[in-house]
Amino acid sequence: MLSEQALFEILCDATRRRILSLLRREGELCVCELYYALDMPQPKVSRHLSVMREADMLLVRREGTWVFYRLNAQIPAWCDRILTQMNDVWRANPTHVQDAAKLADMSNRPARCCA
Repeated sequence: MLSEQALFEILCDATRRRILSLLRREGELCVCELYYALDMPQPKVSRHLSVMREADMLLVRREGTWVFYRLNAQIPAWCDRILTQMNDVWRANPTHVQDAAKLADMSNRPARCCA
C-alpha cells in the first residue's frame, strides 16, 4: 500500500511529477512514449518508473514486447485527492504542457489491444 512517505518522496522529484502528469492525462503509457515525451534516456525513465512501481503507485502491463504503465486504481483516496489537485497545477505548467504536446506528436505509438 502506498504510504504518505512514499508519495511525498515521489512528488519531490520533477521527473516523477512529469511522468505522473502524463499518466493522469493519458491513462496508460508505454515506456517508449514516456522517454520520448520527456526527452530523457530510457534507463533514467525506467529507474523512476521502478521507484513508483515499488511504492505501489503504478501498475505494469506487458503486451508482447511493450511494457505499459498506469496509475494504480487502488491507491488510497487521500492520495487520489492530492493527485487530482496536482493535475490542475500540471495542466498550467509549461513543461508539463510541452511534454503532452510532444507525446501527441509522436509517430508510431504502440497500439493497445486491451488497455
